[in-house]
Amino acid sequence: MSLRVIVVDDERERASSVKGALEAQGFVVAGVFPTGAGLYAKVGELAADVIIVDTDSPDRDTLEDMRRVSQEQSRPVVMFAQDGKPETIRAAVEAGVAAYIVDGLKPERVRAVVDVAIAHFARFQQLRSELDKARATLAERKLIEKAKGILMKRRNVEEDDAYRLMRRMAMDQKLRLIDIANKVIEAAELLG
Repeated sequence: MSLRVIVVDDERERASSVKGALEAQGFVVAGVFPTGAGLYAKVGELAADVIIVDTDSPDRDTLEDMRRVSQEQSRPVVMFAQDGKPETIRAAVEAGVAAYIVDGLKPERVRAVVDVAIAHFARFQQLRSELDKARATLAERKLIEKAKGILMKRRNVEEDDAYRLMRRMAMDQKLRLIDIANKVIEAAELLG
């Protein structure tokens, strides 16, 4: 399966050279655009798998485009640049760039760099998903604890009894425990 790539480069001649190098490596170049050309919309339109940016040094707007593409459209971004300053590299990584390669694009290395960037991006997405799931679980636990506290106070029962009561209600109503917890909290807030 050939990867669909969008190339972002402000220098037309260099962009043409990059396009040729990518196609020689088996990529399908879906589009070549300068920075600020509405990249965010084009990524979805062209069903790009990877965004490759070739630049001397990324500016703030380019990095913001990369952040949106990486976070909101879940696409890996590979940046080939001449600027090797630590603060520039840090800004690019914080913007979601999966690979920042200093010293420009070398045709013989492009396939390996893109493959590594895709693997790195997939791992990062997996970690982000696990973190989001852990946060959601923690938030649910906090609400369940709050609901148990309400039941303990209102019904004058022990913690285990409050939990069993909530579990029984969840099973009887074919709901999740968090749904029952939310109902208990809402009822307590309504009744004051």
